[in-house]
Amino acid sequence: MNSDRVLVVGAGPVGLVVALHLAQHDIPVTVLEAESALPETLRASTFHPPTLDMLASTGVLDDFLALGLKAPTLQYRERAGCIAEFDFGRIADVTAHPYRLQCEQFKLNRLLYQRLATLPGAEVCFSSEVTGVEEDGSSVTAVVGHGGEARHFRGRYLVGADGARSNVRKALDIPFDGFTWPERFLVVSTPFRFDEKFAGLAPVSYFADPVEWFFLLRVPGLWRVMFPTRPEESDADVLSDASVERRLQSVLPTGTPYPLEHRTLYPVHQRVAARYRQGRAFLAGDAAHINNPLGGMGMNGGIHDGYNLAERLVRVWHGKAPDAELDGYERQRRPIALEYANVHSTRNKLNLEARDRDRQEQFRRTMRETASDPKRAYDYLLQVSMIASLRQAARL
Repeated sequence: MNSDRVLVVGAGPVGLVVALHLAQHDIPVTVLEAESALPETLRASTFHPPTLDMLASTGVLDDFLALGLKAPTLQYRERAGCIAEFDFGRIADVTAHPYRLQCEQFKLNRLLYQRLATLPGAEVCFSSEVTGVEEDGSSVTAVVGHGGEARHFRGRYLVGADGARSNVRKALDIPFDGFTWPERFLVVSTPFRFDEKFAGLAPVSYFADPVEWFFLLRVPGLWRVMFPTRPEESDADVLSDASVERRLQSVLPTGTPYPLEHRTLYPVHQRVAARYRQGRAFLAGDAAHINNPLGGMGMNGGIHDGYNLAERLVRVWHGKAPDAELDGYERQRRPIALEYANVHSTRNKLNLEARDRDRQEQFRRTMRETASDPKRAYDYLLQVSMIASLRQAARL
């Protein structure tokens, strides 16, 4: 195989964004995906305004927007009603997409893959799990386990976008420092129309509650409901029909069982890789950082990683910048994971679950005052949309 190419490990949204951007700029690229086909799991489903702005360059944004649901507002609520509402229209001066798009990430993956398949010099190899990474100074090699035999793919650079359990990160022996929350999060998908029962409910609504907070997020045809679980609960108990039904009835008692489409339980981490670059290999997305999903900063931050790195690779590849240009990727993106995504997602969780009455009142008062002040609301929307994080990175 021609080694004068970039290897991308992982065909999720981050890996495919990197691969597509490189291919669109005449850089040969090989994507190595461990699964036998594009995964269609119900994972991240919130796309922030600047992420949509970035995706405009892919050529698939119009089709993606047609598949999703535009959420122009988000709310912080309690069971008694709305605490504060924020309208993304306030930041229309700095984004072409002043809303969140609610759509399962696998639908974007499908569009990116289809677009990538039309470009010369681009290929996606499924059933290709990377088990090792080797570098000789002038190239980097991905070792792929296949049918009991090892295959070797060589490239000029390698991007590990293979998720939180990244084999690339492990092969490079890069520490993944941080912690795991004691509770896990349960996500249930139901076609039940919560918007017809809660007056004025926004498509993105966080319900603060000292006993059991929850999060309602609407996607086309479904509402996704997120709950915390107790550390002592077993997986089987949490996922049982009785447990799921109890939690849904606590959101809104109906007297009849809720229709269910999907349920999943996953651990919640706050971790950041010790470095994002090692020689000719890089980490991006969940391979580089993971955080709790409150705020939707994980996948979006990963796509921001992908564009930052891909744009630098294009400049270096075509001789418009020295190799040192690639060092700027870690310098800009790692502090964002440490000081922005981790901090904001942790704060969101602690505010929603606060049991201390003074802290509860402070959170509610702060949200009301922020929403009612145009300048504070504008600044807050820059933060939650991640526009502020991109500005912060640009200054580093």
